[in-house]
Amino acid sequence: MQNSQKIAVVGSGLVGTLLAMYLKRAGHTVHVFDRSKDIRTIDFTGRSINLAMSHRGWRALEGLGIADEIYKVGIPMDKRAIHIPNQNLKYQPYGLNGESIFSISRGGLNKLMIDLADKEGVEFKFETRIWDIELETATLYTGETERGEWEALKYDMIFGADGAFSRVRHRMQRQNRFNYSQFFLNTGYKELNIPANADGTHKLDKNSFHIWPRGEFMLIALPNLDGSFTCTLFMPFEGENSFEQLNTKELVQQFFEKHFPDTIAVIPELVTDFFKNPTSSLVTMKCYPWVFKDKIALIGDSAHAIVPFYGQGMNAGFEDVTILAEMMNTYGSDWEKVLDEYQKSRKPNADAIAELSFRNFLEMGTQTADENFLLQKKIEQHFAKKHPEKWLPLYDRVTFSHDPYAKALEIGDKQHALMQQILQIPNIQNIWDSEQVENKIIELLQA
Repeated sequence: MQNSQKIAVVGSGLVGTLLAMYLKRAGHTVHVFDRSKDIRTIDFTGRSINLAMSHRGWRALEGLGIADEIYKVGIPMDKRAIHIPNQNLKYQPYGLNGESIFSISRGGLNKLMIDLADKEGVEFKFETRIWDIELETATLYTGETERGEWEALKYDMIFGADGAFSRVRHRMQRQNRFNYSQFFLNTGYKELNIPANADGTHKLDKNSFHIWPRGEFMLIALPNLDGSFTCTLFMPFEGENSFEQLNTKELVQQFFEKHFPDTIAVIPELVTDFFKNPTSSLVTMKCYPWVFKDKIALIGDSAHAIVPFYGQGMNAGFEDVTILAEMMNTYGSDWEKVLDEYQKSRKPNADAIAELSFRNFLEMGTQTADENFLLQKKIEQHFAKKHPEKWLPLYDRVTFSHDPYAKALEIGDKQHALMQQILQIPNIQNIWDSEQVENKIIELLQA
């Protein structure tokens, strides 16, 4: 058990709200601050990518006994549906044993989790701007304006869960020997929408993650409970085939007719949504240390913002909370030890999933349409089903296991190098499921 503390969580997003519930269950007084309005009172559309909940996220929810509530708002996706021009739709199963990731609306999930946290007794303070933090005393300074009068709010501890551009982290960056970096992709994203059929059914297969890979740009679509799909267009900001180039209604229409012809009939508000919804950026942010003594800690995107191409941003943030809770159980009220062990455990894994997410950006945009890539995945699936003790594909290890991300990255690199040798076997396209290939994989694994 822990001694009761007065704790502030800055940020009422998914990770901040989940953390608040864990802290409240541990007996603490918890206040959650957010500069924005209560998301339950606003229309949250136009700038989001649907979430893909997987094993790491579910474990964090199960730790509070609220997973069943969240399952109700998710749709299982057991495969990718790959849309390639002038070819039949190709399906690529996700898990070895039919596992699924779950498509969940970010706004819908956030609203539900705030409701659940309310019931736990967490106190939310919306439309409250944090302008500065005093690290030594865990004091928040709030006020109407940055240059106006501030109120000092003293806490025993402060958690920064306020996203990639965290105000809490910004204050920590003013410390000596605080390392920080951010890297923006030249690729941005824009939300579009496929509405439901008149009878409420989905226009596309609802149990698939739909992807239209086109090299430097791509379109994805994830299902919603109301029969619609949230679509996201990823493409460069400038250059050929970029957001900069699509500056008229006619050009947008022509672009989709050329590159995504099978979407024209299912995105009726294409042009309207394209110009109504903002073009958002994608950033990878790394920093260290994540904590200051026993007073301040960063968690989720505040500590390790990543690009969304492995569907692990929320899952990684939820796993932060799981590991923090484990440290609380292990070290009790020794918060300096709790926080230090938490950051030592999570930092290598946060760096690993950042690397994996960037690599998956390349995979989704180009390799999902590549015959060699698809063949490699078939060989891996075939071998892993016959020899599960010898091989777990990288995607399964990241998405459907609790192995550390760093371990998944290390093993995945070795598996990829081995598979490049297998793909060089003469006539591999016709003998990929043969005993010869199977024995060669075993030989290389033993070597």
